[in-house]
Amino acid sequence: MSVDPSPYLILDRRFRYMVQPNAKLDRVATGFRWAEGPVWFSDHQVLLFSDIPNQRMMRLTMDGELSVFRAPSNFANGNTRDRQGRLISCQHGTRSVTRTEIDGTITTLADSYQGKRLNSPNDVVVRSDGSIWFTDPSYGILGHYEGFKSPQDQAKRNVYRLDPASGTLTSVVDDFVQPNGLAFSPDESLLYVADSGSSHDPDVPSVIRAFRVGPDLSLGGGEVHATIDNGLPDGFRVDTDGNVWTSAGDGVHCFAPDGMLIGKIFVPEAVANVAFGGPKRNRLFITATTSVYGIFVDAQGAV
Repeated sequence: MSVDPSPYLILDRRFRYMVQPNAKLDRVATGFRWAEGPVWFSDHQVLLFSDIPNQRMMRLTMDGELSVFRAPSNFANGNTRDRQGRLISCQHGTRSVTRTEIDGTITTLADSYQGKRLNSPNDVVVRSDGSIWFTDPSYGILGHYEGFKSPQDQAKRNVYRLDPASGTLTSVVDDFVQPNGLAFSPDESLLYVADSGSSHDPDVPSVIRAFRVGPDLSLGGGEVHATIDNGLPDGFRVDTDGNVWTSAGDGVHCFAPDGMLIGKIFVPEAVANVAFGGPKRNRLFITATTSVYGIFVDAQGAV
């Protein structure tokens, strides 16, 4: 079902060439409590995503067929794929990062740091070298809606890097209030990380920070790259030209590589995350509260 009127706000001419005036925002699925964690499987031409409070992961085909992929899901939130095509998920319920093997079995990759349980892994991305990077805010242990209410064992809410070969888990950033979505620039020289701490403290800036990735995979910098002017940043993706497409309170905001807000796609529900999909990776899937939306754009998601 198309959602009218035109959803675009063009703030810079660069954005004009990244959207299709004739492409409408479609509601492609609905009936969820909090849709999150979209990930595109190009070999199957399907979108997987989480419906966190309902304890399930959903499967959506290109022709709109919706089915349950996994239930219960252990309150799975963010999802991605590794370089072997396996599903990597952040689970609030088990406070862990898991991998779904080709045969369907589930392997726990990380559930503790320095002998203490993780908070509630939220979002995850895999680098080309196979390393797994994820955020660990406390949302999944704050109450019983998206996990199980529990004390926070970790002193901080960190961003981690996992070496899947050795199992070594390293804290790479420890100064976030609530680290959330994350993604690499196309050349992997930068790691972008969102801070969504304003969800519970209005004094926390709603920003996405940029970190320089060193040869040893250490992070430097951490300056503010983008500021969200409506709501807060949750999940986001980067396209092949380095533009950041991020969730926000009024829809999807697009930031150029220089950090300038160049346009918005308005969505009728608060957005949690986005993912590029379709045969050409030019369809932006948007998980927004109770629904999943889709819109074709003139940009392609970075692999």
